[in-house]
Amino acid sequence: MEHIGVIGLSWRQGGPDALARFTLPSGGADEARRLVGLRDAMGCDEMVYLATCNRVEIFFTVRDPLDMQKMRSRAFEAITGVAPEPGEAERCLRAWAGEGAAEHLFLVAAGLDSAKVGETEINGQLRHALDIASAAGLLRAYGGRLESLLEEVLRLSRKIRSDSGMTLGKTSLAEIALVALRKRAASTCGAVALVGVSPMTERCAADLAEDGVPLVIVNRTLERAQEMADSLAGEGNDNRAMSLESFLANPPPIEALLTATGAPGAVIEGTALARIADCAPSGEAMCIIDMAVPPDVPPAEAAALGIERMGMDEIIHIAEGTRTRRLEEMSGAREAIDAALIDLRIRLGDEHVAPFVTALQKRYRKVARQGAERLLATRLQGLSEEQERAVLRFADSLAGRFAHLPSTGLRGVARVAGAPAVDAFLEHADAEMAKEFDRARKDAVGPSIADSVDSGGPIESDSSTPSSLSPDSLETNR
Repeated sequence: MEHIGVIGLSWRQGGPDALARFTLPSGGADEARRLVGLRDAMGCDEMVYLATCNRVEIFFTVRDPLDMQKMRSRAFEAITGVAPEPGEAERCLRAWAGEGAAEHLFLVAAGLDSAKVGETEINGQLRHALDIASAAGLLRAYGGRLESLLEEVLRLSRKIRSDSGMTLGKTSLAEIALVALRKRAASTCGAVALVGVSPMTERCAADLAEDGVPLVIVNRTLERAQEMADSLAGEGNDNRAMSLESFLANPPPIEALLTATGAPGAVIEGTALARIADCAPSGEAMCIIDMAVPPDVPPAEAAALGIERMGMDEIIHIAEGTRTRRLEEMSGAREAIDAALIDLRIRLGDEHVAPFVTALQKRYRKVARQGAERLLATRLQGLSEEQERAVLRFADSLAGRFAHLPSTGLRGVARVAGAPAVDAFLEHADAEMAKEFDRARKDAVGPSIADSVDSGGPIESDSSTPSSLSPDSLETNR
């Protein structure tokens, strides 16, 4: 996996403020242009950018593995617009390469690297990031090997979730928000506003609508808000849709508000926030759940207005309280990931070495056939046609036996030490054999993800980097 890497940070590295610093604006006509600009500035071949409420990560491939050491600084400068001070990029951003990167991807997709262990939303977020990257043309190099790997990660994570029972029930940071919203709705019987149409707000809206809570769906575009409100329509439900502009200018009576937009800065502030603070029919302090990164509601302004605001800091703190227990409960899922990594390493190792094994076997047969034909033309003259065919068959059989040991050895090296070890071994082949190996590589059916998944580990090797595959050593970075 020396050609594939991951760079990013989670809520553990500085909290929401650090996440906000490296979060690109989402949506809009300029999103593809921003992502292409990031890829070009980093100098990578393929790239997928993932930003959630508690994680920012960049998955990428590079042509030269030596470029891995430069990627953190490049990503830092490309996103923030300023060059990092010496060591600053390494302090702010985590990095993985090779098998360490693949392991991290499995953990992320399975929800074992999340603030809320086993969360069910990360798969959808990763799928969305993959679709955006594909639409922006970020996954076409080498036939889309990064896309192939991520598809494999998503497929195996779904199987892991199903086999381990992780799909039973709903596990998400949204659960924590729902507890607060349900408590307020039950005590006041008032409406709840949800700002921003996103997987997080859609999940909460569906659950609240099922409870019969009246909802106000708010979005920058009224059409999107109306679509979401219509999807929640049902007997006894009293839902309405509003544009963000109308909502901020004239907020309806509500008791609580959940906001989770992808805006680059605050969207509910100043006089608009003051109007919202005063519109609770019960007279109680307005309850605001702010799951946006950066925050949609400035914490200091909310506090000054007496608003009961719960942001990502508080939500993640609550989730962290059950983290150790949840990891212990889901140790079977961790074991399944370890097994999946081993299977993937073996399969991709076999894929990588297959064209070389074929070329090696052809070379042995060619040499043996040429030797047998020389013997038939000199010392073995006078044999019958049947005897000559027997000699040639024997030469082919002998070539197969001689080729068996190096072929098996190459497969073993690929499985255990990875493609770089195989390539280093083959570099010492004679000129003619080297040409055959080069032809075999080019004749292979398209670029496989084996080209990008070899052996490897985290770019950095310190005590905080996961170096084994045991649950106890799991470093979470979400």
